[in-house]
Amino acid sequence: MKILIVEDDLEAAAYLSKAFREAGIVLDHASDGESGLFLATENSYDVLVIDRMLPRRDGLSLITELRRRNIHTPVLILSALGQVDDRVTGLRAGGDDYLPKPYAFSELLARIEVLGRRKGTPEQDMVYRVGDLELDRLSHTVKRAGKEILLQPREFRLLEYLMKNAGQVVTRTMLLENVWDYHFDPQTNVIDVHVSRLRSKIEKDFDQPLLRTVRGAGYMMKDEAAG
Repeated sequence: MKILIVEDDLEAAAYLSKAFREAGIVLDHASDGESGLFLATENSYDVLVIDRMLPRRDGLSLITELRRRNIHTPVLILSALGQVDDRVTGLRAGGDDYLPKPYAFSELLARIEVLGRRKGTPEQDMVYRVGDLELDRLSHTVKRAGKEILLQPREFRLLEYLMKNAGQVVTRTMLLENVWDYHFDPQTNVIDVHVSRLRSKIEKDFDQPLLRTVRGAGYMMKDEAAG
């Protein structure tokens, strides 16, 4: 599971980061609402954990803007404002759960696990399509022209990210940070090897190529037949 924490209290964020990683959860952290909006828009997360009181853009405004952009990732709101009216306001702004501060980490973790299992995300967010290639995030299957293609977990994650950003150039740095969780270039050919393997699986026996190498920039998933 990969989550985003938007929390301006750096001490609290450091504690949560350590605790989540010990629980086997990959995470990113943003310390203000604008940074949180950028990360939540540019990356794919299973759950967003958003504090209400944030600099630059408050938590409720952040959630409202995400929903306006058709980003339906489950959101858990954290807040010292714990009255009934506060919780109702947060949920009506687009939050999926609301946990008042102070809280026990075990409860926070349990609520995130529940949200991560939620299957209420719109179908268009759960199924990516490029041409006759289809990736289903729920069933973890990939098909092209109705024929199932078997992928290794890392290949699936790589294809998922490429298809999520179809029509756009995806750089090596973007892949390292979002598929391998590296925040630096390890100077290896790991990306080239996996892209080559993925390309052979999704394009073998098919006339129309879908995965392009953009020289000097990165890669792009695009259905050229669609123009």
